[in-house]
Amino acid sequence: MDLLSRIDAWGQSSPEKVAYRSEGAELTWGRLVRESNALAGAIAKADIALDSPIVVRGHKQPELIIGYLGCAKAGHAYVPVDAGVPEARVERIIAAAGAQLVLTPEKIRELVVVADDAPSRRGDASSPHYVMFTSGSTGEPKGVVITRGCLEAFLDWTLREQQFTVGGEIFLNQVIYSFDVSVMDTWSSLVTGGTVVSLTAGDVADFRRLFDVLASSDITTWVSTPALAQLCLGDRRFGADMLPRLRRFLFCGDVLTPEVATQLIDRFPSSDVWNTYGPTEATVATTSVRVTRDMLSRYPQLPIGVAMPGTSVLVEDERGNAVPSGSRGEIVIVGPNVSPGYLGRPDLTSRVFSVRNGVRAYRTGDWGSEQDGLLFFHGRMDNQVKIAGHRIELGDIEVHLASLASVRAAAVVVANKNDRPDSLHAFVVLADGPAINEREAGAALRRELTALLPAYMLPRKFHFLERFPLTSNGKTDRKALTAMLTA
Repeated sequence: MDLLSRIDAWGQSSPEKVAYRSEGAELTWGRLVRESNALAGAIAKADIALDSPIVVRGHKQPELIIGYLGCAKAGHAYVPVDAGVPEARVERIIAAAGAQLVLTPEKIRELVVVADDAPSRRGDASSPHYVMFTSGSTGEPKGVVITRGCLEAFLDWTLREQQFTVGGEIFLNQVIYSFDVSVMDTWSSLVTGGTVVSLTAGDVADFRRLFDVLASSDITTWVSTPALAQLCLGDRRFGADMLPRLRRFLFCGDVLTPEVATQLIDRFPSSDVWNTYGPTEATVATTSVRVTRDMLSRYPQLPIGVAMPGTSVLVEDERGNAVPSGSRGEIVIVGPNVSPGYLGRPDLTSRVFSVRNGVRAYRTGDWGSEQDGLLFFHGRMDNQVKIAGHRIELGDIEVHLASLASVRAAAVVVANKNDRPDSLHAFVVLADGPAINEREAGAALRRELTALLPAYMLPRKFHFLERFPLTSNGKTDRKALTAMLTA
């Protein structure tokens, strides 16, 4: 049974079951299948080129899920765009995608009332399923094309590894739908007949509201960036009593620190903690590992795991040769989950995508290393600054700072002087709460880092926060941290 047929089957067998819930609004499986069919029929009747992606714009409304599924059934890739994206950027995305149709929740409600079911135009493994727009180095968004085959390869692996209870999982969705970590929760739920509980931006921004939603969610599978868990751990109520049915944490999209993993294992002794890694260009995640106490005691930095079956994850030097175990190189992914490239940008595609022995390959631009058969992540290759003649990787400092027992989370930013990088500043969330004496706490961290890093990589100043500001993607908001330096 193909992907879309598997989803439709749940509408037949469990029509009254809730498939999606967000901010009090619910979507049943019966309505999801019925209205996605109707939407596909409306799209098929519209004068739209079959190779034209369709932009679906909104923020966590149930209609978005109808939109994504309806586009797929009509044979079109969908382009998720959050309602919070500025209009000027939305226009650039529409233009870059060549989209001839933009669906909002209101437009979807209008179309499903008057439409008939779709003809059979569902595509195949090579058909683009979604296009995820990410930031480009020139400031222009670039669209990553993910085919049906890419998505199926990812889902087959995730479902085999996690052994989700068919028809019995409730998934937490944190990130916005224009961030591909959302694929991990929503599409895993769709193919297994589960329920998605989706947090809105308002839920995450209001701590009391967030905990109310979590406490009433009944979730079994937590999917988020590590930053959300780090935020929640600041409150002692966050534990197994709040989420008694939770079976697993699945983290992706940012670095999981040892301190956050340790506290989660302590507070949720019956729940597994999984660390995963993968760029958008390789369909959400490509490596994974279950974090254990033994692993935490063995490695100061958490590994990002081993590659999914059928996919190779290599660590190479600038000439494309494998580096020795323990040495740092660029992470390269080769497998069926690798995107065919950037939409309408053969120039960008040729720089980082290739074919190796008939299989698509992607150079990630991420530093990595291999040790004991496990992959480790060492930050972005382009996250480099030059201060006082020294080239410094900010991620390198963050990894070592986060490895300290007293640190729950860390981020390093650069202060400029006369428009040039001048000094390093570290923002830190301590494991035991706010620092009583920030000067002494900073001096203690500096002493510990001195044993790990050369003097020129030590931050000039340490700033202590109770929690980090988050972007709409659920990652640490580094721009907001940098702005604090001049506030």
